[in-house]
Amino acid sequence: MTPGKLILFPVPIGAEDINVSLPDYNCELLNSCRTFIVEELRTARRNLKRMGYTTPIDDVTFYELNEHTDRTNIQHYLDAINRGENIGLMSEAGLPCIADPGALITSIAQTRGIEIIPLVGPSSIMLALMASGFNGQSFAFHGYPPIDGVKRDAAFKRYETAVYRDNQTQILIEAPYRNDKLLEYMARKLQPTTRICVATDLTLPTQYIRTRHARQWLTQPPELHKRPTIFLIYK
Repeated sequence: MTPGKLILFPVPIGAEDINVSLPDYNCELLNSCRTFIVEELRTARRNLKRMGYTTPIDDVTFYELNEHTDRTNIQHYLDAINRGENIGLMSEAGLPCIADPGALITSIAQTRGIEIIPLVGPSSIMLALMASGFNGQSFAFHGYPPIDGVKRDAAFKRYETAVYRDNQTQILIEAPYRNDKLLEYMARKLQPTTRICVATDLTLPTQYIRTRHARQWLTQPPELHKRPTIFLIYK
């Protein structure tokens, strides 16, 4: 019996039109899977429907992998591959395994010698970096900055040091309801010559991507409250 494969399915990050985000080939491959590993069941079902999945949902096996999942109880998630079946791995939005718990599954697949098929799709991190005008040869993604004031100050000091010492773009995200406060914090704390790129609502009609020096963001800042946003820092 030929083993199945682990297929990494990107998910749209905003655009309602699937053609904006995904090649037709991705949607065709969906129907080779009857088992999916997902972050949240309701979102996964909605995205499968949007992406043209035709198998009745009641005939599909789903495994959830998120912050509540017992990490000691996920080894069996890939068992169907030994029976010759393909398994799909999906994130909530964007690319699986990039700032995403799916990396735990691909790590297990690598240790078992399972063939992994990564597919083309949107990444808010990469789209923002592409449009920022910042260094795309060396960059670091830090996820969420610390909330604690002292730890946050220390973190941004490290980020800015890496910008000037290592010529490295720094990339961050924040909980959408704290976006405005983070931008104001960076505008006041970073050096005036440091540039900040704000990339929000990527792939949506309301998309906004703008690079300005730190202090300039204190004048007429955009409304970012509850809008998915990527922040980038560079000199």
